[in-house]
Amino acid sequence: MSTPLVVGTTIGAAALGARYLIRAWQTFKAAPRVRMFYPGGFDRDMTRREAALILGVRESAVLQKIKEAHRRVMVANHPDAGGSHYLASKINEAKDVLLGKTKGANSAF
Repeated sequence: MSTPLVVGTTIGAAALGARYLIRAWQTFKAAPRVRMFYPGGFDRDMTRREAALILGVRESAVLQKIKEAHRRVMVANHPDAGGSHYLASKINEAKDVLLGKTKGANSAF
């Protein structure tokens, strides 16, 4: 007599657990991804890796992507709009390094 009750309770618990897991997975998938930023400071000689991190592109990005990223970052950090001259020079240096116009270490700061 108690066997059908135990089986029914077990099936109900499994169904509720599965429902909880499905909803948790859907919530996890729908959550926006938080972008982690590079926590370190600037190196003395800028590398391609650091330049790519500054602009938010891959090291092997194409010319158009580099220019778009440079424009986007400069709009947010331009000295005429209240940004820092130091950051603006680093952003410009990052663009030059990725475009191959300089080998780095030409920062004014």
